[in-house]
Formats: sequence, C-alpha cells, structure tokens
Amino acid sequence: MEVTEKWIPGVNIRKDLFGWIDLLAIRDGETLAVQTTSWSNMSSRVNKITESDTVSAVRKAGWTIWVIGWKKDKNRWVHKITDVS
Repeated sequence: MEVTEKWIPGVNIRKDLFGWIDLLAIRDGETLAVQTTSWSNMSSRVNKITESDTVSAVRKAGWTIWVIGWKKDKNRWVHKITDVS
C-alpha cells in the first residue's frame, strides 16, 4: 500500500492521485483505490468520485474503489466502507 496524497508547499494544498485517491494498494492482479474521510463527509466524497473525469478509466481497469469513513464511538474509532467501483 502507498499513500498517494502529497502536500504542495507554497500554495498550501493537498493533492490526491487523480484528484480523489488517498491510498493505493496492489496485490496479485488486484488494485484498490481508497478515499478516506470523516463518517459525516462520506456522501460528498462518493459524489466527488462518481463525478470525476478519471473514474471511468479506473473502473475500466478493474480497480476496486472504496470510500472509508471514520468516527469515534464510545472512545473507539470505527469505520464504514462504501464500495463505489
């Protein structure tokens, strides 16, 4: 797995691979692209991906696309995964 988000100094912004991939994992012919976010922001990230100009090429390549949302519940971090492949 590799982090694909980079910090651009001078303009002080973060840039994701293809504008929406934070993490990329590969294994035996499988590729997983992940966008991470807060639990409450998941729907906006799903929309960002589905409206992206690059998502069709990623889907045609057979990549799995996940949005993972995080929140703290009873002092523990929990996550939810939405598959938008």
